[in-house]
Amino acid sequence: MKKDLRYICYSYMKEKSCKVDYEVLSDALTVSIGMVIPYLTKEHEQIIKDDLIRLQQLTYHANGSVRGNLAITEEDVEWLSSRYDYYSGQVGEAMKHFVIPQGCLAALHLHRVRNDAKLVYRALYFVESNEISTKFTFLGNENMEKTNNY
Repeated sequence: MKKDLRYICYSYMKEKSCKVDYEVLSDALTVSIGMVIPYLTKEHEQIIKDDLIRLQQLTYHANGSVRGNLAITEEDVEWLSSRYDYYSGQVGEAMKHFVIPQGCLAALHLHRVRNDAKLVYRALYFVESNEISTKFTFLGNENMEKTNNY
């Protein structure tokens, strides 16, 4: 039977590089983020919705950056850091404890986003360590093997 590339959903699927795993997982993360957004309908949830829309765009930028020029700017990293600080302040000490994935549909989807983000970070770590790339230095991957402190 003749090979037909039209049946491959992603042109790099057979590539041996760990970039493929990162790209597939980061694409899944953007889907997970998008799945939360329709559930945020209340006025007080608008800030979360706006942040997720921007985060989804940055996730797509990071996805393409693994093969091309880094599309995440210093301003983007500063924004992410400020949003982390904001949400950490909102939850306070609760952030230090394990949270069982449950709650309303938006919360459940956010748990999926949290898990997918860990998978993407781990895949990017393998890209960075196996393919000698230094584009994503702001993630602190150079210290991952040395310490468990974040």
